Amino acid sequence: MPTKEKVLAMLAQITEVSQVKQDLDLQLYETGILDSLKTVELIVAFSEQLGIDISPAEFEREEWATPRAIVAALQRKVS
Repeated sequence: MPTKEKVLAMLAQITEVSQVKQDLDLQLYETGILDSLKTVELIVAFSEQLGIDISPAEFEREEWATPRAIVAALQRKVS
């Protein structure tokens, strides 16, 4: 199962915003931290580094609205 710390570190690296590791309720899309390109980068990174396959067709923006939501979605996907 992916650890919260690992997911948040990857999110911070791709978004280039360290605040995502401290503020787990930060609105990623509303603030412009995440956009469609960075979302694709995250999907690829999670697949390569965590072995979690995420189809762009099954991606739900609401499930990835905050760092906390991304961690929960990935942990649900694995379990």
